[in-house]
Amino acid sequence: MVVSPYSLRTSFEDAFRRFNPKHRVPEIEVDFYPYIGINHTIRLRRGKAYVRISDICRDLPKPAHQALALILVGKLLRKRIPDEAKDIYSNAISKDEFRVRAAEYRKKYGRKVITSSKGERYDLDRIFDKLNKDYFGNALTKPVLTWSARKTYRILGHYDATHKTIAISKSLDSAKVPPFVVEYVVFHEMLHILHPAKVIGNRRYHHTPEFRRDERRFLYFDEAEKWIENNVGKLKREVRKSRKYTA
Repeated sequence: MVVSPYSLRTSFEDAFRRFNPKHRVPEIEVDFYPYIGINHTIRLRRGKAYVRISDICRDLPKPAHQALALILVGKLLRKRIPDEAKDIYSNAISKDEFRVRAAEYRKKYGRKVITSSKGERYDLDRIFDKLNKDYFGNALTKPVLTWSARKTYRILGHYDATHKTIAISKSLDSAKVPPFVVEYVVFHEMLHILHPAKVIGNRRYHHTPEFRRDERRFLYFDEAEKWIENNVGKLKREVRKSRKYTA
């Protein structure tokens, strides 16, 4: 059964009354939106609440939509969200049909920014081939390898299983960064290919015990971790400097 935005409005009105029984319920506008994944937003502007719910969730059962309303309104008002609402919503979207649908949306509508695997200092293709031989016996199928379009410091690497892409932060493509650090970040993302995320209960685990065990196989694991920890401040400053000049 597909729930209409009009009927959803009642769920959000009930959620506002539950969290703020003594306050007037704002005018609410609910729409479905073609987000790439299972994402939802709620904004309060000039006394009116604007809600956007992912198209993927149009046919969630009514209890799940009611739970989602409590979750979104609770976050907006900074209230404690009932555990029951979290469980109902999580159980609904953890079903295989929704995960498959979300993956299809990402593949169909998602846009992956690809620059080049060959940077000014480091060549990601060469690094991947070396690591694949030394640590994986050439067993891993090579994904698309790319440097990120912009410098970052919070996320140094990312593996996108949907688009089969490993992206490494442009911040690491520098003579100031030791080769073993770049290799370690690439190695970490390669492990995501070897150890896909596991769903246990309502949670999705990307770094399983097996993943963490294999991560320590990297020859310079301790040195790389220490370098990243000691230099994150420098990377942050470089990012801000690069954005200042390109703004």
